[in-house]
Amino acid sequence: MVCGSIGYGGISDIKDLYSFLGSKGFEILDHIRYGGMDYSDIRDFRDRKDLSRKIVEHDLKLVKQADVLVVIAKSPSFGTAIEVFFAKNSGKIIVLLAKEQVPTPWPVNFSDYIVTNEGELVKLLSDLKKR
Repeated sequence: MVCGSIGYGGISDIKDLYSFLGSKGFEILDHIRYGGMDYSDIRDFRDRKDLSRKIVEHDLKLVKQADVLVVIAKSPSFGTAIEVFFAKNSGKIIVLLAKEQVPTPWPVNFSDYIVTNEGELVKLLSDLKKR
């Protein structure tokens, strides 16, 4: 599963990474397309409590199913932070894709691996798959 900022403009990064990883032969749990959970057009959730609950339950269900969480470290995300924490506490492997500098210790601390480009990511995921 790939996590990143949806509400702050990162949905195309997530979709692109899903497509890239799929083209490399990796099985992916696409939390955006699966269940029709693209909510990138919603700018305010304050009056959408039921939808918020559905999205959170959906995403955490897929985090439970995932073996590895790939986290795009491009911009802050409340959801990504909670998904990472949840995944870490569930014993999942966390891979941080950090193409740029990471100005906070939090995602680094919770990550098992840090890669700086897609090539490193593919190599790492291939190695993890062999284990």
